[in-house]
Amino acid sequence: MLVAAAVCPCPPLLVPEVAAGAAPELDGLRAACLDAVAVLAAARPDRLVVLGSADVTGRGPYPQGAPGSFRGLGVDLDVRLGKAPQDVSAADGRALPQSLAVAAWLLERTQWTGAPVEGLGVGEELEPERCLAAGRELAGSAERLALLVMGDGSACRTVKAPGYLDERAEPFDAMAARALGAADTAALAALDAELAYELKAAGRAPWQVLAGAGEGAGLSGALLYDEAPYGVGYYVAGWS
Repeated sequence: MLVAAAVCPCPPLLVPEVAAGAAPELDGLRAACLDAVAVLAAARPDRLVVLGSADVTGRGPYPQGAPGSFRGLGVDLDVRLGKAPQDVSAADGRALPQSLAVAAWLLERTQWTGAPVEGLGVGEELEPERCLAAGRELAGSAERLALLVMGDGSACRTVKAPGYLDERAEPFDAMAARALGAADTAALAALDAELAYELKAAGRAPWQVLAGAGEGAGLSGALLYDEAPYGVGYYVAGWS
């Protein structure tokens, strides 16, 4: 059963070493993300699953201790998804996709020891029905499940945004933010997958997995951050 969830965006700029001189611009976002992860720890789960947007090659699953890196962005920084097991070879294999590497960095910052961790990549194109089904399956996998859900909103909020300006982006983001802040699983399930794809909102699929996991759990939500720096919608929410 889902007992807690944290929703965070996953831009590499969340990592100060990657952001470099621009790092202070996202200090508020980082603080909100750390507060959201604290919600997970307070729930005392017996299993933590990290969900993040990924392409076909990055779906996982990824075991605890799986490696990630920001070297492809020119930064000499490696991370692991939770504390590496004593048998480090058990965690060897494919590197974490970007969204899960950012999650691994967050968990390292909070010195996560609350529960065993694993990661799953969720394809941006995964149909809502399959997302919901995957979430329901996750919810039934542990007595006390927590989810750390990594995903961004639209990338079309300004003319300088990665997807340029699209007038549909702000209403879509507002709907998503309300649903995440209210732990409204029905509203998350109703997000338009085709529109999300057109707006480059890669968080849609992970959010709908969360919606499936949260059905009937009776959780309440709090929206901790709702801004669009760089023209991309970033939200942080805690469910408990």
